[in-house]
Amino acid sequence: MNESRRFLPPMAALTSFLAAARHGSFSRAGEQVGLTQSAVSRQVAVLEEWLQTSLFDRHGRRVELNEAGRAYAEQIKPALDRIRTATERTMNRTHNRELNIATLPSFGMRWLAPRLPRLTARHPEMTVNFAARSFPFDLEEEGFDAAIHFGQPDWPRASHLFLFREQAVAVCAPDWLHRNPLPSVAALLDKPLLFQASRRTAWNRWFAGQGMTDVPPLRGPVFEHFLMLAQAAAAGAGVALIPRFLIQPELDEGTLVIPFADALEDDAAYYLVRRQGWEQDGALAQFSAWMEAEAQTTQV
Repeated sequence: MNESRRFLPPMAALTSFLAAARHGSFSRAGEQVGLTQSAVSRQVAVLEEWLQTSLFDRHGRRVELNEAGRAYAEQIKPALDRIRTATERTMNRTHNRELNIATLPSFGMRWLAPRLPRLTARHPEMTVNFAARSFPFDLEEEGFDAAIHFGQPDWPRASHLFLFREQAVAVCAPDWLHRNPLPSVAALLDKPLLFQASRRTAWNRWFAGQGMTDVPPLRGPVFEHFLMLAQAAAAGAGVALIPRFLIQPELDEGTLVIPFADALEDDAAYYLVRRQGWEQDGALAQFSAWMEAEAQTTQV
């Protein structure tokens, strides 16, 4: 036997085995995979002969995984699931030019969504599905082509396309500021500060940028998404530190104001992270080029 095929049993045997492992029955497995009960039994026998070990304990019509069968099923099921996902994605991409993109929620609502008509105008044949995600995950395992990431270019097993950095500014409601004058940065220390869940140290870094490194412990309400944070600040809950590009509508409308002009800037940035092999996907390459062009016009 060719050495490269020695450890690759027939796919029909593998799928029949997993169906039987799931249902504990060859007949029910046959219903799932479209074979007769005897055909499933033969496929399992082929696999057991291939592996030179028994995978099931037989109890009449009922079958039950033995120890070797359980261990084998646990190891091959994720691999077959990934093959199915990759095949489905490739088929969709070939026929529908469809992409699945994960985005940070506030970024998706305030930056991506308003720009989608321009993407549609440039690539009317392309379908892009968006899902909100706040933390890194395995793109391949979860069936995504790309994701929006904020931080360092450290997303595992992905290619990083730099988009832009941000400027986070302190904001509050104008009537709140009228009731709570802020003659200096230090005056903020006894005022209610609002925090974003993934940026717990942002206020400390902002104060340090104003020359105040020895500040007391900072506490306050924590919000998962920036737009929730912006709504709370606009309602008069306190002062929030928010990327300017996410709240430009509120600044233009005057529902939020900036009491101090200094912004928080660091080396963290927004990236489009793409699954491995993205260069061979025409739709993903076009989406990447569009994102890069839009990022270059962004006022942060």
